[in-house]
Amino acid sequence: MAIGVNEANAEASGATLYNTTVLIDATGEIVGKHRKLVPTAGERLVHGMGDGSTLAVHELAFGRVSCLICWENYMPLARYAMWAWGAQIHVAPTWDRGEPWLSTLRHTAKEGRVYVIGCCSAVHRDDIPDRFGFKEKYLPATDWLNPGDSAIVDPDGKHIAGPAQKQETILYAEIDPAQMRGPRFQLDTAGHYARPDVFQLLVDRRERPMIRGAEDSAPERLILDENPDD
Repeated sequence: MAIGVNEANAEASGATLYNTTVLIDATGEIVGKHRKLVPTAGERLVHGMGDGSTLAVHELAFGRVSCLICWENYMPLARYAMWAWGAQIHVAPTWDRGEPWLSTLRHTAKEGRVYVIGCCSAVHRDDIPDRFGFKEKYLPATDWLNPGDSAIVDPDGKHIAGPAQKQETILYAEIDPAQMRGPRFQLDTAGHYARPDVFQLLVDRRERPMIRGAEDSAPERLILDENPDD
């Protein structure tokens, strides 16, 4: 299961929030999390920037799962890292919707030869309480503030569930394990269709803590001049 949360930076001040997706296995254990690298537009008023340490592909019982949040899926190098680490099922939670986003889900699936799970909140105007003054002042005069457009796409870029529009629902789809490898016979963007002699990607996955103690730092090496008279 993948679930989105507002995660406080408990490792430091405890007052900065990250847009985070948490991955949970069938036993209820947290097997990984990903903090969004770049908050988009108004999100910067709320969220901090994650670092590369949470970029990963996780091995679960049914396949290797990756996650990029919302418009991170427009970042070609971030996507390529997921494919190079062997992702088979890619989770793409978002607020985005509409044809350009649905095309992105299909392109991502085809490019990585992965199953893509696109999840978006369907929000009706009635979901916003009338007591909030911004509702009448700022929200558009439309029933559906976000129609949703959640969808599941197969490794050939075809919809196998959804898009679910203007409704709150759960999408289900069967995943064929053979399709996690078979389609890469034709196109494997991080394999035979890559050119590492021409293009190279360096991913810095080190943690970037807000504070470190001296004991956490490697001791400085003393360099001695072997020929002081030269």
